[in-house]
Amino acid sequence: MEDITVGFIGFGLIGGSIAKAIKEKHPGFTLIAYDHHTDSVNVNLSLALQDGTLSKITHSLEEDFSLCDLILLCGPVLHNINYLSRLKSIIKPASIITDVGSVKGAMHDAVKKLGLTRHFIGGHPMAGSEKTGYENASAHLLENAYYILTPTEDTTEEQLSFLKELVTCTTAIPVIMDSQKHDDMTAAISHVPHVISASLVNMVQSKDLDGTMKSLAAGGFKDITRISSSSPEMWLSICLSNRDSILKFIHTFQDLLKEFELALTANEQDAVIDFFRQAKEYRDSVPTRSNGVISRVYEVYMDLLDETGAIATVATILASNAISIKNIGIIHNREFEEGVLRIELYEEAAMNQAIALLRQYHYTIYER
Repeated sequence: MEDITVGFIGFGLIGGSIAKAIKEKHPGFTLIAYDHHTDSVNVNLSLALQDGTLSKITHSLEEDFSLCDLILLCGPVLHNINYLSRLKSIIKPASIITDVGSVKGAMHDAVKKLGLTRHFIGGHPMAGSEKTGYENASAHLLENAYYILTPTEDTTEEQLSFLKELVTCTTAIPVIMDSQKHDDMTAAISHVPHVISASLVNMVQSKDLDGTMKSLAAGGFKDITRISSSSPEMWLSICLSNRDSILKFIHTFQDLLKEFELALTANEQDAVIDFFRQAKEYRDSVPTRSNGVISRVYEVYMDLLDETGAIATVATILASNAISIKNIGIIHNREFEEGVLRIELYEEAAMNQAIALLRQYHYTIYER
């Protein structure tokens, strides 16, 4: 891929991570970002300029984005839509515009109205964090994540191949999908779960008059509501942009909750257990990293003695047997509330060898 100029509008966690990944693989690319503030310093952009990720910060779309071969819209969905009309009159004939929003239908509608279908390919990297801002960006944030691309009816194979190649540079996995199918899918597996998560938090808050619930909250509650720490403004934009799909799946969820309520009220034990059994069977069938296109994670979970140097001892045992550690850390969740050591290895043979070796040293290993 020859050296090109890439422009960013919006530069937080996702935009910054994409920029870092591109710069790492293609240091010759020119990366510029737009700052609409003229009377203050944008901390995110300043950090990216200082660390060499960005080549330039510009206050003029007309002057600098007319040079871009690729433009990434990385702000909230409604903001991204507003920038389309400004870009229409300044982009090069061969320029490609893409976005990173989790709603595609509204963007495609706006693109069609503006006559930009020859330039636009929707994008949605399915990765992120409750943390925000460029300071939390990483070149590896998108590693092994699905990156959905939603071409228009006028997208050429050459354009799509170019963007797929760029997505691959971020170590994400490109998936091609229709924009409406995308919005229904994300409503079901992302947007409505966020609404449910926020509802659970608000439910507890409304009944937690003395703060006891918050003080004792752990395990499952924290796991299922972690996503409620995301930006409220971002979720307002998402909900307004994907309203129809979200409402459709909220109604489905309400119907299922009502069915469970009726079964529990009538003490119908078979129906109650079927409710949980059906959920368990489907949840257990959801592909893990050992299935599908995402590479398997080879990991070991083990108890650890509460003493100085305990982690170093484990690392030494593995290293002395030529077992390389990919990642290591303590995790706490509902399954392991007291905390366990998680060790990630590079391959299955190393994982099996590590399990056998650590058991020889009388460590407790958890099979998952």
